[in-house]
Amino acid sequence: MANSIQKETEMGFKNKYERLDLVEELEEEDEDEDLELKWMQRRRSTKKYVYACALFASLNSILLGYDGGVMSGAILYIQKDLNITEFQEEILVGCISVISLIGSLSGGHTSDAIGRKWTMGLGAIVFQFGVIIMTFAPSYSILMIGRLMAGVGMGFCGMISGVYIAEISPAAARGTLTSFIEISINLGILLGYVSNYAFSGLSMHINWRFMLGVGVLPSVFIGIALFVIPESPRWLVMKNRLEEARVVLVKLSETDIEVEQRMEEIKEAARTSKDCEGKAVLRELLNPSPAVLRMLFAGCGMQIFQMITGIDAVCYYSPTIFKNAGMKSDKEILAATIAVGSSKTIFILVAIFLVDKVGRKPLLYVSTIGMTCCLFILSIALTLPNSAFGIELAILAVCSNVAFFSVGMGPICWVFSSEIFPLRLRAQASALGQVGGRVTSGLVSMSFLSASRVISVAGVFFVFAALSAISVLFVKFCIPETKGKTLEQIEMMFREEKDSNRGVVELGDAESLISTDG
Repeated sequence: MANSIQKETEMGFKNKYERLDLVEELEEEDEDEDLELKWMQRRRSTKKYVYACALFASLNSILLGYDGGVMSGAILYIQKDLNITEFQEEILVGCISVISLIGSLSGGHTSDAIGRKWTMGLGAIVFQFGVIIMTFAPSYSILMIGRLMAGVGMGFCGMISGVYIAEISPAAARGTLTSFIEISINLGILLGYVSNYAFSGLSMHINWRFMLGVGVLPSVFIGIALFVIPESPRWLVMKNRLEEARVVLVKLSETDIEVEQRMEEIKEAARTSKDCEGKAVLRELLNPSPAVLRMLFAGCGMQIFQMITGIDAVCYYSPTIFKNAGMKSDKEILAATIAVGSSKTIFILVAIFLVDKVGRKPLLYVSTIGMTCCLFILSIALTLPNSAFGIELAILAVCSNVAFFSVGMGPICWVFSSEIFPLRLRAQASALGQVGGRVTSGLVSMSFLSASRVISVAGVFFVFAALSAISVLFVKFCIPETKGKTLEQIEMMFREEKDSNRGVVELGDAESLISTDG
């Protein structure tokens, strides 16, 4: 208003009405500026809050990654300390993936009953008890009991984090936010590798116990996070707790108009769910409509191809791979695994920055094609005589393979699987979608050593390379582009068969992405 006084002194007015009009105009300009400032402040506040919620929810996934990383080194000392056989080693490493199915399938029912965020807490508690039992296990049988309990907890954690993040995220940032899960997994793997290296100098009887015991720490932060993050607004609407859902949406949305739009979309999805209440969710999943069948095929297929291309074999058995390449010292081998974990963690940032800009499919093309090449090179490196070149090529191939995995297959599998199912099916369908992935992961982990003895380690990775080549075709023909669509729009895309191919990004887009980056 100071400017208005100055203008009054510089201008003459024909009458008082002209002066009043100017004052009103200046006041409206001030109000517009205030509104714009408030909107900018709310936008920044909302963005920070949504990112914080996604970050806290993704902490669960550190548990999954840490187990994969730490067991790769701990198993070297468990084998010597407890004098277990190669078969027992395979069962110990791989059983956690299969047993996690119990947690995944139970988690679908639990998350619908008690909510998304408290299911995360339940999973963290079960995993924590499993880790404590493993840490103090006096024998292989007790170690297996703790391992099985940790597997159930991992199942709860694995299925619910993606569902929760997808349900709180705005469509424009959902890919980035859901990718936080893969960041946490990679961070967990890296922490596991570092833990192996840090405690490897202790006596053989206690070093692996310290390695496993550190896995309790992430659970503490998860417990704190549960008192910070809100419940999923979609779950609240599903339970007819509309006012609570609106309060949460106000915190998650940039404008009141967006709150109302998201509220109406969720209520419409919830009404559809009620219309289908007579048809049990599990029965609908086992006897699906054509649209749900397409969703299950795409979601389960992504989970299977994520694991069947050998990523768990690389994470769990990287010391075995490097030994086979010619490395001798356990200390050097564990140091090399840190390079693997670092590559896997760093390159996830590429996916985070690009997944909501260029889309899911271009990154999947780059990822699957890159993994195919790296796995093929690794199989060749492992056939070379023990030499410095063979060792360096093997390390480079493994690091590059996990880097390409982190660019696409790793994070986008979580993004895609958590966003394609309708509200009434989302939790249990996401859990069911992990069945194929978990079973495949378990089979790969539990058969790697036996298969390597039959066809050699190089032969096993040649098979992984062939399967990775098939995954490129799966991405091309079975995965639609979901970038920028709301969860409800994605559901409609699958319901209308013609629309299921709309927005599909062809292989040429991946080539243009590569050329642009270059």
